[in-house]
Amino acid sequence: MSAKIFTTVMRRAVWLRRWLAKGRHAAANLLFPPRCACCDAEFAPEVDGLMLCAECRGRLAPDEWHGCPRCGARVSSEEAATSPCSQCRGRRFSFDTVVPLGSYDGDLRSAVLRMKHHVGDPLSMALGQLYCLHRGDRIARLRPDVVVPIPMHWGREMTRGTNSPDILAGQISHHLGVPLERSMLVRTRKTLPQAGLPPHRRFLNVRGAFRLGAGYHLQDARVVLVDDILTTGATCGEAAKVLKRAGASAVSVAVVARTADGRGV
Repeated sequence: MSAKIFTTVMRRAVWLRRWLAKGRHAAANLLFPPRCACCDAEFAPEVDGLMLCAECRGRLAPDEWHGCPRCGARVSSEEAATSPCSQCRGRRFSFDTVVPLGSYDGDLRSAVLRMKHHVGDPLSMALGQLYCLHRGDRIARLRPDVVVPIPMHWGREMTRGTNSPDILAGQISHHLGVPLERSMLVRTRKTLPQAGLPPHRRFLNVRGAFRLGAGYHLQDARVVLVDDILTTGATCGEAAKVLKRAGASAVSVAVVARTADGRGV
C-alpha cells in the first residue's frame, strides 16, 4: 500500500470515528435533557441551538475583544485602533490579521485543552458556533473566499482521535457560506508539539512543514486560516506563507484563543 493511500485510509478512519461520536451525542440529546458541552449542566437551549449554558457563554467569550488587528494580542481599546502593537512591532508575519475569540487563560484555556481529545468534539463544535456568534461579522467583513484549517499529521490525529481546527473550520465555513477546503494545505511531516518549545524553536519546528494540495489555484483568493490557539504565530505564519506563494491576496487567521505574551502555552 502506497503512503498516499495509507494516509487517506487513516484520515477516513478518523472521520468515521468522529461521525459516530457525533451521532451518539445527538442521540443522547434526543433521549435526555440537553447538557452544556462545557460544564455538563442541564440547561434549556436558546433559539440559536448553541449547546452552551448562559454561564459558560459569558465565561468563554467576551462580548468585545480589543485586540491588535495584526497579531490579535489583547490591547487597550485605544491601542486596538492602531497596528502594530508593542508585542508584534518589528516582527514579520505572512498573515494579515488575527481574530481571536478570547485570551488563552481561565475557562477558555481549559476548554481549548479539552478540545484536543476526542471526548471534546461537542465542545469544539460549540466553541466554533460561539466564535461565529461573537466574531462572525468581523470575519465576514474580510470577504473571504475559502476557509482552510491548519492540517494535522494523520498520526497525531489518530492518536488524539480528533482534529479541533478541522471542526472549528467547519463551523466557520457554514456560518460564512463559503467553501471549506480541508485538503488545500498538506502537512509534509510530523513536527514536534509546539507547546513547551521556546519561541525560536517553534519557528524552526514548522519550517517547511506545509505544502499546497494538488490541483489548487489561489490567484487573488482571500483565505481564512483556522487554528485553536495562536502563540508566537509560527504555525499560522508558515501556513500563510505557502498560501501567499500560491497566489492568495490575503490570509486572515481565526483562532479560539490568543496567548497573552506569545511565549508559550
